[in-house]
Amino acid sequence: MRKALRWLLALAVLIGTLSTAGAATAAQPEATGSASAADTDIKDRLLAIPGMSLIQEKPYTGYRFFVLNYTQPIDHRHPSKGTFQQRITVLHKDTSRPTVFYTGGYNVSTTPSRREPTQIVDGNQVSMEYRFFNPSRPDPADWSKLDIWQAASDQHRIFKALKAIYGQKWLSTGGSKGGMTATYYERFYPRDMDGVVAYVAPNDVVNDEDSAYDRFFANVGTKECRDKLNAVQREALVRREPLEKKYAAYAADNGYTFTTIGSLDKAYEAVVLDYVWGFWQYSLLSDCDAIPADAAHATDDAIWDSIDTISGFSAYADQGLETYTPYYYQAGTQLGAPTIHFPYIEKKLVRYGYQPPRNFVPRSIPMKFQPGAMRDVDGWVRHHARHMLFVYGQNDPWGAERFRLGAGARDSYVFAAPGLNHGANVAGLVADEKALATARILEWAGVASTAVQSDPSAAKPLAKYDAKLDRRDVDREPALRP
Repeated sequence: MRKALRWLLALAVLIGTLSTAGAATAAQPEATGSASAADTDIKDRLLAIPGMSLIQEKPYTGYRFFVLNYTQPIDHRHPSKGTFQQRITVLHKDTSRPTVFYTGGYNVSTTPSRREPTQIVDGNQVSMEYRFFNPSRPDPADWSKLDIWQAASDQHRIFKALKAIYGQKWLSTGGSKGGMTATYYERFYPRDMDGVVAYVAPNDVVNDEDSAYDRFFANVGTKECRDKLNAVQREALVRREPLEKKYAAYAADNGYTFTTIGSLDKAYEAVVLDYVWGFWQYSLLSDCDAIPADAAHATDDAIWDSIDTISGFSAYADQGLETYTPYYYQAGTQLGAPTIHFPYIEKKLVRYGYQPPRNFVPRSIPMKFQPGAMRDVDGWVRHHARHMLFVYGQNDPWGAERFRLGAGARDSYVFAAPGLNHGANVAGLVADEKALATARILEWAGVASTAVQSDPSAAKPLAKYDAKLDRRDVDREPALRP
């Protein structure tokens, strides 16, 4: 369970993001009403698709929301070799509206929600659970079938199945690993989508060269904030013995074990070394006021609470790792993972350093890294990107290695939201970039007005902001996960 303090910290980030988004949309007209009479049979139309079955329908004013299972091949190259059930959701507005295809790259939420591009274009939204995240996992699980091409092929089949119903323009989107997923989908199936909006998508082209992250941490925020964070992190290693006793008691109370990572000591150091990264990933510069100002004289409880609030001491227990085994598997086989250094911490205090993804996946699952996977995607984006928008946060560590555009890219953009973190979005961009990004999204979706086509500064989201439907996810992931 996430501790209450971590929820409050995430909520603070959430409120800041939503206030920006709300300001951007408050003046907009009301979203259109409930689905048209012509679409009253939408459930029947969805369930008529071969392999589609209903898990649940949930009400939401102005929409119909379906949680569905869709039968997918375990191996798209050999469809006869078995299938599994993949969860998807459909937030249905009207078949005359554009559709946004969203994935977070992890589990799918079964609560109605609307991503920023869906609000901008006032459209439908299809959301996909990433393969191998439970319950969308083949049984038995052949982990060699968890790769970016197989996942892109899942999206391709879902798109083909639904395109006959939702015949207007389609955009793909996702944040973090979801932004990576949207990018990989575009690389392998560039004719499916009419545009891509990828948020805070890391791009680890050369897995063994991570100096960009070290440069980022040497300059992010202010020196005062960096010094406070560095001091708390170092102090947690200086006080390793008493704080590990506290950790052992905490683990016993919660039934946590450390078989996968190997020991409580390894887990403790991993959590502590995530601390600075986790702060910048999820917090704002103003949150530095909550960091102990004099770490050397702070109590053990103050150091523990600060580390736990930001990194989470449950993260590297078996119970914390289990849900995210598919991510760590992909990080260790294709996506890559960052390695950073800690020049302000004496070497004798660091026993393991940033541990590789292999340490976070059960040894029963074989892994072999494929260095060409990210180089292929990066080269494709640089030379072939079309109708692609990448949005990053200025203070987000994951943006230190980002997608960049080359001479071959067309109508594509990379923007960074000043002062924002891993929750950066279009609403947080500077005014001219926000207007341009919004205008391009509307144009790609086929719903840009004549006024917007002639003047991008006139671009605004078409749907009114909905505090429940458009709320950002509050629950946070451990720091070393995009």
